[in-house]
Amino acid sequence: YVVAHFHYVLSLGAVFAIFAGFYYWFEKMFGVKYNEFLGAAHFWIMFVGVNLVFFPQHFLGLQGMPRRYIDYSDGYAYWNYVSSVGYVITIVGVLVFLIMLIEAAIRRRPGVANPWGEGATTLEWTLSSPPPHHQFNELPVVKSDEH
Repeated sequence: YVVAHFHYVLSLGAVFAIFAGFYYWFEKMFGVKYNEFLGAAHFWIMFVGVNLVFFPQHFLGLQGMPRRYIDYSDGYAYWNYVSSVGYVITIVGVLVFLIMLIEAAIRRRPGVANPWGEGATTLEWTLSSPPPHHQFNELPVVKSDEH
């Protein structure tokens, strides 16, 4: 049970947040657009995969499967098999992510300075994509509409 909860926090919390940031700043970092279909496919395949990896581990923990064993009794085989299938699905999701990167590098669809529109008001979206070296010759003046 501890293994399932710990990995849920790491994979669905931290790793998905890293992917979200990567997609959010992808166009800004590389100056090209990624294929949104492949990005969405990557998310959903990974989401299904990691849930199939770690959710069954809750059941294994509740059944009393000990941690850190290289072998286990046949009573744990079903949920371990389901978890293994989830791992294969997760690998497919990672391959879709790599294909998305390769496709963006080959197609090189030009990125725009601010793909998120008026709602993106922080300084990085005022620059071209990718931003030039030494972005601001003078310190920018930041004005807030809220104050």
